[in-house]
Amino acid sequence: MGRLGVDLYPLQTGVGLDRAETFAKFLGGSPANVAVAAARLGRRTALVSRTGADPFGVYLHRALREFGVDDRWVTEVAEYPTPVTFCELFPPDDFPLYFYRRPKAPDLEIRAEALDLDAIRAARVFWATGTGLCAEPSRTATLAALRARSGREATVLDLDWRPMFWADPAEARPHYAEALRHATVAVGNLDECEVATGERDPRAAARALFDAAGGSLRLAVVKQGPGGVLALAADGTGAEVPPLPVEAVNGLGAGDAFGGALVDGLLAGLDVETVLRRANAAGAIVAGRLACSSAMPYAPEITEALTAGTGTLRRDRDRDLDRDRGSDSDRGSDSAPDRDPDWDPDPRAVADPATATATAPGPFPGRPVADRTDPATAPTSGGTRTRATSGTGAESGAETGAESGAGTIAGKG
Repeated sequence: MGRLGVDLYPLQTGVGLDRAETFAKFLGGSPANVAVAAARLGRRTALVSRTGADPFGVYLHRALREFGVDDRWVTEVAEYPTPVTFCELFPPDDFPLYFYRRPKAPDLEIRAEALDLDAIRAARVFWATGTGLCAEPSRTATLAALRARSGREATVLDLDWRPMFWADPAEARPHYAEALRHATVAVGNLDECEVATGERDPRAAARALFDAAGGSLRLAVVKQGPGGVLALAADGTGAEVPPLPVEAVNGLGAGDAFGGALVDGLLAGLDVETVLRRANAAGAIVAGRLACSSAMPYAPEITEALTAGTGTLRRDRDRDLDRDRGSDSDRGSDSAPDRDPDWDPDPRAVADPATATATAPGPFPGRPVADRTDPATAPTSGGTRTRATSGTGAESGAETGAESGAGTIAGKG
């Protein structure tokens, strides 16, 4: 649930937008990318969002369906245009973003009274982001959706801190605290954890997320960029996973690939360390590609990256897989990409959720995953630049402080 828009990425590397001459168009927005990433791994996904009543909105509906994401809860807002985001590519660790969301982004017009709360309650995983808390009516709608999920696993809050969407960082903390009280999983990088809790040390930040949640949280995931990723469970157990090397092309979207693989791992009931390793690998793969949504990896690619010890796979492997299997549009929007037949550790976890029983092992120690039916006016910025480093935390020789993702080392290419 949350942000959706069009990404326009230059096809030239190492030049500013003032010198870029050609661009490629992609579906964008972090929650939308997470839905695409999970769909690539064989999960049934849906998005709750809004677009403008314009050709870009038509494109986004078509793109969601082609990626296998249910778009029935994506509606139009006549008053506002579909947002567009540009970036610049300075690999390995500098990818400035320019958001055009004026006078207001349609995805901030999600309204509580329009939510399908039955579908939200029924989802086996629900993913919401901190961006949805930055303005009304989206803030009330996001909190209403999270409240409807109270007591249900897994309810994920991606802190998703975007400073240009808030007038003051201090304004965000109480809203994060309210949202955390209804979440069972919290995900954020060090900057986001600091805004939400005041703590920047990874372990202290994880503990502070538990404190802010007041007992609901079962898992805190803290992404440390070149420091890897840390996860702590409510019973005190946890895991810490080092970064996976990659030759960075565009770090944007790598954190969303991490999120999609995290969702897949939670549904499969994998142990925390395995979930983090697979999510790290997914993020590294996307950091080595130009696109975000269309670059999301399939399960065999994640296995390949872990086996090879690098996220740098054969160029355009994702397009080859699409061609070999038939595109999403050829299969129809209801069909999902093939899963890796050699990987799935528990076939029960990927059965049709409508008929599955609650027997899959859980992502939280001592707790099972409950199977459920799958479904899903603060000032905003326009033309606003934000420095966004590699979505998985790129590093080349010296640390870059790229803490927006899941721990990747990026070499210059």
